Amino acid sequence: MSRRIETLADEVLKLPSDARSKLLGRIVASLDADRKRDEAWDALAAHRDAAIESGVSATVAGAEVLARLRAELE
Repeated sequence: MSRRIETLADEVLKLPSDARSKLLGRIVASLDADRKRDEAWDALAAHRDAAIESGVSATVAGAEVLARLRAELE
C-alpha cells in the first residue's frame, strides 16, 4: 500500500466501530458495478420468499426438479 493509503487506513481504524461500519458500507456500495441489477434481484428474491411464506407458491426439491427435467428431455 502507498503511504497515503496507510495513513488513511490508520485514521479510519481510530474511528468508533459504528462509524467504521457505515464507512465500510459506503465503500462496498461504491464498488458495486450494477446496483440496479442487484436491487432487482433482491426484490425478486423477496417477492418469491413472500409467495412461499404466504402459501401462494410451493417449493420443489432440487432432486424432483431434475427428475422432471430429465423426463421431459427423454
